[in-house]
Amino acid sequence: MRFAFQPQQWPDAIAEIEAAGHTYVEDVHDADFLVFNGGPGKFPDPLPENIRYVQATFAGIDALVDAGLIRPGGVRWACASGLYDDTVAESTIAILLAQMHQHKMITLAGSWSVRREVDRRKQWLFDGKTVAIIGAGRIAVKLIEMLRVFGVRIIAVTRSGREVAGADESRAIAEVDEVWPVADVVVVLAPLTPETRHMINGDVFAQMKSTAVLVNVARGPLVHTEDLVEALRDGVIGGAALDVTDPEPLPDDHPLWDIDTCMITPHTANTYTVIQQRTGRLVVDNAAAFEAGERMPNEVDLEAGY
Repeated sequence: MRFAFQPQQWPDAIAEIEAAGHTYVEDVHDADFLVFNGGPGKFPDPLPENIRYVQATFAGIDALVDAGLIRPGGVRWACASGLYDDTVAESTIAILLAQMHQHKMITLAGSWSVRREVDRRKQWLFDGKTVAIIGAGRIAVKLIEMLRVFGVRIIAVTRSGREVAGADESRAIAEVDEVWPVADVVVVLAPLTPETRHMINGDVFAQMKSTAVLVNVARGPLVHTEDLVEALRDGVIGGAALDVTDPEPLPDDHPLWDIDTCMITPHTANTYTVIQQRTGRLVVDNAAAFEAGERMPNEVDLEAGY
């Protein structure tokens, strides 16, 4: 098939796709499918009728859904869900441990004198912790594998409550109010939809343990930011570790930067370098399924929007 690659051309990815037998073309009007690596404002809208499907290079596609580019009854889409499961899982553990071990508090203090405060606040995953994972897709499965070494108990929460590989317990999202009070760590990995926006809010924080740690490596608006600031300042929860925020980028003067129980990384649980390295393989696998008349491994559910 012929493919266009917009708005940025990634030479290594293009070469890998061509090596699989596809032909790169510069004009989207000459292509059978489009590999798209930009934001809504860069998308060719209206999409030429010759495009049979679109391959997005990112897992999070909520901005494209919100812009009406991915819609029920529209052209088929594939995203990059699961392609970065190992990088995001490793980054999740990194920021979680940094928060539990009080690295931000120590750095902000800039003094050896905080050793006693570290001793008071520090938590250990090895200490019989329960980790709740909200949204248990492929990243969650990889995260569960990595967490096993710490001996934690894992509760996986999905929309349907299906069994999740490696989890000690699986719950449906309708039962999540029974999960908040027992979790020492809550990891948010859910997609951003109208139903999940601000799903973590003041009411949820009030149900959590005062020592609980919230980790968000999915999408910023899943968490109500103002409620989180209040919960951290008032000690309603023990801490937060965020790779994504709302707003994003987080303004330099935002109060979360100064809260020593909030560990923040700048949306780097996965990096552009890794994305570019893996996009070629992603496109080849989805294109092969499309040509075979099958559902693509990363095909977007146009009704659900992810």
